[in-house]
Amino acid sequence: MKVLCVIDFLSSGGAQRQLVNMAVAFKEKGYDVDFLVYYNHDFYSSLLQQHDIEVHLIRSTNHFDRILKIRRFIRNGNFNVVLSFLQTVNFICELSGFPYRKWRLIVGERSANPNILKSTKLKFYRFFHLFADHIVANSYQNISLVRQINPFLAAKKCHVVYNMIDHSIWCPSTSYVPLKNGFFNLVVLARYNLLKNPIGLIEAVNVLPDIYKRRLKVRWYGEVKKDEAFEQAILLTEEYGLQNCICLNTECKDVLPLIQEADCIGLFSFHEGMPNVVCEGMAVGKPIMCSNVSDIPRLLKNPKYYFNPHNIQEIKETIMYFMDLSDEELIEVGNENRRMSKVYFDHETVIDKYIQFMTK
Repeated sequence: MKVLCVIDFLSSGGAQRQLVNMAVAFKEKGYDVDFLVYYNHDFYSSLLQQHDIEVHLIRSTNHFDRILKIRRFIRNGNFNVVLSFLQTVNFICELSGFPYRKWRLIVGERSANPNILKSTKLKFYRFFHLFADHIVANSYQNISLVRQINPFLAAKKCHVVYNMIDHSIWCPSTSYVPLKNGFFNLVVLARYNLLKNPIGLIEAVNVLPDIYKRRLKVRWYGEVKKDEAFEQAILLTEEYGLQNCICLNTECKDVLPLIQEADCIGLFSFHEGMPNVVCEGMAVGKPIMCSNVSDIPRLLKNPKYYFNPHNIQEIKETIMYFMDLSDEELIEVGNENRRMSKVYFDHETVIDKYIQFMTK
């Protein structure tokens, strides 16, 4: 079976990581897999090359030219399955099937952005899901939004499949020491974007009592986009004099060691699909403090673990809650998260579900 995975570009984003991991898993199961992108970004190129997965880059001068070139590539590629992630890519792949197609089309919804209920363009994109074989979201909130926008979608075409995690790789480190040197090590893995809310985190840290500030080490790692978030975060950290407890770093390819050595994983976004970092943090056996977005309440049962990202006081109180836990309590929370991760994010279960969509 010949499978084409389509996405905008191979950045370090969560959707990209999931699709790359699925492509590798399909390849290991004997499928012939190719990748198609239309922006040049090589964060995952070497990994795909290691698994003999060819990446095709469509260069275009404008949106219409891009659609035509992608359509031509797909229609001439003799693919059995096209699997696409993200709204614009899904729309282009759905258009590529007109007036007929011979391949199965699976489109992946990856963001439970409430703005899709208001935006005419985003609603328009979801109308074309009528022409896909399967619409797969990675959260119940996301699929609910899609079906609100397009009530004509058949329920049997709409699915929720959480992110997949290989628990043999994403596992605790035997060398981890809780609260090493007396510091609470909070790790955030997210691109610098105002929607990821670095400003909210900094504001919350600033209003912490000094006794907590002295014990807190926040390390944020992420891609610096064309967004004012990174500069604003640096300036605000300096303005509040928080350089000793907040460190803003660029993206890191190997995030596993960062998660393994963390006392807690944080996510402060205003909206998400199913955040990879939450799944990976749970798999590694880490406590998670997170915005009350997407399906987080389904995963993190204790309301003290999540907060309203618009409410600085709630973020502050959540940080203090985790910092007040003992070594043993942090480990116990992390162990429970790992147990839940094996239920929700099992690697083989997720791949088997996608193979069912591809073959039935």
